[in-house]
Amino acid sequence: MSKIKLLSPRLANQIAAGEVVERPASVIKEVLENSLDAGATRLDVDIENGGIKLMRVRDNGSGIDKDDLPLALSRHATSKIYQLDDLEAVATLGFRGEALASISSVSRLTVTSNTGEESNGWCAKAEGRDMEADVAPAAHPQGTTVEVRDLFFNTPARRKFLRTEKTEFNRIEDNIKKLALSRFDVGFNLRHNGRVIHSWRAAQSQVEQERRVAQVCGPVFMENAVHIDIERGDLKLWGWVALPTFSRSQADLQHFYVNGRAIKDRLVTHAVRQAYQDVLFHGRHPAFVLYLELNPATVDVNVHPTKHEVRFRDSRMVHDFLFRSLHHALAEVRPRDQMQASTDLSLQPTTQVSGVEAGEFKQQESMTFRPSPASGSSSAPSMFGGYSGNGDVSAQSVSEQMPAYQQLYGSSREMPSAAFTPRASGASFDELERTDSEIPPLGYAIAQLKGIYILAENAQGLIVVDMHAAHERITYERMKLAVAEQGIQTQPLLVPETIAVSQKEADCAEEHDDVFRSLGFELQRAGPESLLIRQVPVILNRANVEQLVRDVLSDLLEYGSSKRIDHHINEILSTMACHGSVRANRKLTIPEMNALLRDMEATERSGQCNHGRPTWALQTLDELDKLFLRGQ
Repeated sequence: MSKIKLLSPRLANQIAAGEVVERPASVIKEVLENSLDAGATRLDVDIENGGIKLMRVRDNGSGIDKDDLPLALSRHATSKIYQLDDLEAVATLGFRGEALASISSVSRLTVTSNTGEESNGWCAKAEGRDMEADVAPAAHPQGTTVEVRDLFFNTPARRKFLRTEKTEFNRIEDNIKKLALSRFDVGFNLRHNGRVIHSWRAAQSQVEQERRVAQVCGPVFMENAVHIDIERGDLKLWGWVALPTFSRSQADLQHFYVNGRAIKDRLVTHAVRQAYQDVLFHGRHPAFVLYLELNPATVDVNVHPTKHEVRFRDSRMVHDFLFRSLHHALAEVRPRDQMQASTDLSLQPTTQVSGVEAGEFKQQESMTFRPSPASGSSSAPSMFGGYSGNGDVSAQSVSEQMPAYQQLYGSSREMPSAAFTPRASGASFDELERTDSEIPPLGYAIAQLKGIYILAENAQGLIVVDMHAAHERITYERMKLAVAEQGIQTQPLLVPETIAVSQKEADCAEEHDDVFRSLGFELQRAGPESLLIRQVPVILNRANVEQLVRDVLSDLLEYGSSKRIDHHINEILSTMACHGSVRANRKLTIPEMNALLRDMEATERSGQCNHGRPTWALQTLDELDKLFLRGQ
């Protein structure tokens, strides 16, 4: 008797259901994706008992013909692909061709649809069996309704692995939220046990889209998010990225879409993580809602049964595009971008004498402010004499600059004030608002608190600045600029260092020889499985060079690129900048504090120090009024 037998259609469908139908949320995902592919602009989802008892999805899409209804419930039947070329450039969400068949094998399934060409629709039913589906007339508007009852009623072993009603519904809700973020042009309605949970209207404008993102991800995310829209060649990246100060303890607020499909990909995660490398506090995770659009033929979406992963044809190009786009977007964030618009804020004179009239700003009477970049000055901002305005910082190596930094900030002598533009003395803050085209985002310094914080007043309220953290970031960015301008200084090793690697790693080192040379390394192949390190960057002469080379090779093999050497150099520069920045309990004059504020406004990533901590915080006038119960 033959040991190999053909599986029955019913058993084959139930085995397929093990991949497709993991839990109620899997059913909702498959059905909603089919509705979106059908051109639906409104989706109504009804759930009972966490989806175990009932899941109903109603759409207003193109519908299914009477003759196609039985086929829709059979295996290997789809309207999305017809030949291999279609599979290599999939532009739809659901194309598996066995979703409804798998669902019908483990539930009581009813599909009612109307294409709009007839007055009535048609209904097909299947209840966990492999017989032909029954088709009968049914009253139904244009669109399709898919009703799934008693999930896993005929497979109790699968049913007992389901979680509680609340847990299963939360998974369904998460899936609907992901789809709601992927299609702003579609309205979504979700009800659970007869109660409305979510009702999102179609969003067309950017304001409406941001409102939906705030509803899904929370208003605090949108308050701390920056909108980006970058296009290069066939690649386009747009969406919202949260400021580094709005980080998470878990990677639970990361939504990434490729051509409208929600994915979780290691290459994408690595690129985003690298973009936040220089500004994110250790152990924290960034938050973002990002959309990558590219030619469907350059991405394979059929590499995972649940379609959660993709494979890019040119992964190195995609990785580089994501990293550079996000890195540049985060670097361009200035305090001005982080300020919340406050149109109803008015600073009315009070009966109490304050400000310059009270003599609080006597030291500021001779203040002159540095010209803004828009005035035609192309030089970098000058601060406390640590960086000359003519860009001569590149003439010295970083190692030569450090004694100067330490001498400058290690003593208690008076720092030279920065160059300013004259301002009329005796002007009140109200008059400054009327005479200036715009008040600086970080305002004007008022005092120094405990030798640690700078207190400043801007148009919205009180600014508190951690002076060491702020100056640390400014010094760090200038040192990176100096290294970039003068290039990486290298030194040959007196005795070349030999490292044992695999043949694959040795081949990779030869292939990417130009990458290592651009980073100051000279590698030579000494054998099939060995490399010689002949030259290293001067700044890394005390680092574990062998481990660094191994890590870079690992990244090149995994992602096609590596930033480990750059990060290691930056870590050293960060440490040097930390030691070279103004210390706590250092008394600063009002002009020196204002110079620091102006430099923060002009410096990249000035919202965070080198370790990812925030450098300043805003306490608005409304928040201060609430604190003291004013107007209540």
